[in-house]
Amino acid sequence: MYILVPVDGSNHALKALEYAISMARVFQDEIILLNVQPTFETMNTRRFFSKEEIASYRNEIAEEAMEEAVGVVEESGINYIKTIRAGVPKLEICNEVKERTGMVRAIVMGSRGKGPIVGTVIGSVSYGVLHEAPCPVTVVP
Repeated sequence: MYILVPVDGSNHALKALEYAISMARVFQDEIILLNVQPTFETMNTRRFFSKEEIASYRNEIAEEAMEEAVGVVEESGINYIKTIRAGVPKLEICNEVKERTGMVRAIVMGSRGKGPIVGTVIGSVSYGVLHEAPCPVTVVP
């Protein structure tokens, strides 16, 4: 089984990862580190860059965002896999779980703590995942 941890390079994501590592030890699970990047495929980017260049850039910034999280999980000794997806974060997080039907025990993610009003106006990934996820979700403040 897996515990999915969305990571974006923030301290909030690292706190969630620490919690997920403790869960993984108890359940003897592995961790999926997931980073979701924007597609970057607009009319203007397609005019100036190839799909390969866009994908390469997306992977480069995803690797940078996951670098510290990879170090933390490697230090813990827990087995892990890294996954990079492109699209809307709350949808891609849920899609990753759906594609691994029955294999993901839970999603553990950080919250930036923007509050209900700001989160509603600019969108909250954790709120969206809570309502769409096909498995339990733990939000670490």
